[in-house]
Amino acid sequence: MLNDVVTIEKKHTNAAATLFDRVIRDRKTKFIVSISGEVGTGKCEIAHELGRKLVESGISVKLLHLDNYYHIPPRERQAWRLKNGLEKIGYYEYDWDTVNRNIDDFRMNKKSIMPVVDLFTQKVDQLHTDFNGIDVLIIAGLYSIRINQSDLRVFIELTYEDTWDEQQTTHKEILDDFRMEVLKHEHKAVQSLKHLADFYIDFDTAGEIFHL
Repeated sequence: MLNDVVTIEKKHTNAAATLFDRVIRDRKTKFIVSISGEVGTGKCEIAHELGRKLVESGISVKLLHLDNYYHIPPRERQAWRLKNGLEKIGYYEYDWDTVNRNIDDFRMNKKSIMPVVDLFTQKVDQLHTDFNGIDVLIIAGLYSIRINQSDLRVFIELTYEDTWDEQQTTHKEILDDFRMEVLKHEHKAVQSLKHLADFYIDFDTAGEIFHL
């Protein structure tokens, strides 16, 4: 997302280093890594660090953030959710046709148009990109673990309750009572996908150690 702020901590760098080893071990042509987890768990930070390490090793990378792919733009989303109810919150809020089209373009080395949310304007812009020569696509998002085309599915073992402090500092969404109900609903949906993972990241209480 445009104008987003990513704060990299040691735990993100450590997790990315282990993921990097796994990608290097298993990588084939046009490799896809999906990183799933609840709000504030460090999906974007780990994706960023993994991408940086891959680029430093000579591997070309593109990041795809699923937050850019909601059917309903950020400015209209809360009103839409209030109108349609909690049962409409989840996997199908995303434009999976566009996600899959961008993934197909990556696989086929084609030019593509990707949505990108501007957090200042709260509008969705378009990013024109060329996947020709891109070796690895990293997809970060709540439900990215469901993407069938992924070669490595990563799940972060934290909940929205564990990341409450991080959510309060990002200011991406107002943390009112309805937002709390949304987080609870997303928690159930994301946790139900946990079994699909190939790789689990679990930060300990020190925030610096993770294990598989």
